[in-house]
Amino acid sequence: MAERPIFVPVESGFQLILEKSVSFQWHSGMAPSQKKKNVAALHASAIKIGISPLLEVSTKSDEQIGLRLSAFNLKVETTEGWTIPLESAFQGSKIFKFGGPFHDMYGKTGYEIKKDERLKSSGTLQGFYFDGLEWELEPKTAFYDWLYIHAVHREPDLEENLKKYAGFTDIEFNPLKSINCQARSCALYVSLLRRQALRDVLRDRQAFLEILSRDSFYQPHSIEKRQGVLFKVDDEN
Repeated sequence: MAERPIFVPVESGFQLILEKSVSFQWHSGMAPSQKKKNVAALHASAIKIGISPLLEVSTKSDEQIGLRLSAFNLKVETTEGWTIPLESAFQGSKIFKFGGPFHDMYGKTGYEIKKDERLKSSGTLQGFYFDGLEWELEPKTAFYDWLYIHAVHREPDLEENLKKYAGFTDIEFNPLKSINCQARSCALYVSLLRRQALRDVLRDRQAFLEILSRDSFYQPHSIEKRQGVLFKVDDEN
């Protein structure tokens, strides 16, 4: 058995996304066919707890829209007119203690980026620099989410199609190893869309950061941050 999260858009309140961990029968192996079996098993388990329909957001998706929404296929546009893969923009914008950003990655494929040793040998991650803007590490998913919602918004036909899904998955995402997830960012896009807040946060980065900061209080990757806030309140009292 294995567990993977399902990301469900939340339409009201401070929480934007519900992360629901679901158990399912795991099919071992690296072949694409095995990964597709895992997607099917995860979605079947989700149906049993009332979460359906789901969209797999990755290159392992059986649906064309899921393939298009992969970070390797979505494109982001810079103010200088460049159009580059989202994954290239994210990885090439990283600032480490001993190097970066590595903007030469903007012209590389996802396979080439994965093999680039600078991402492993440059020390701890300090932040991001992209398109003339600096990004801090808090809220934890802010920079990736910002890239993602802008990339999806570039393709208007995706908007109407996404409304029908109850949740989103990425079979490759392991929350014990990673924080950023394309399925989670897709759920964020839908949450903002349903709240009619999408265009406001697309125009105003500060508004985006504020709404994401409130949401971070509820997310599993922010447990340490929540504890810190609680202890601070106790001290003040």
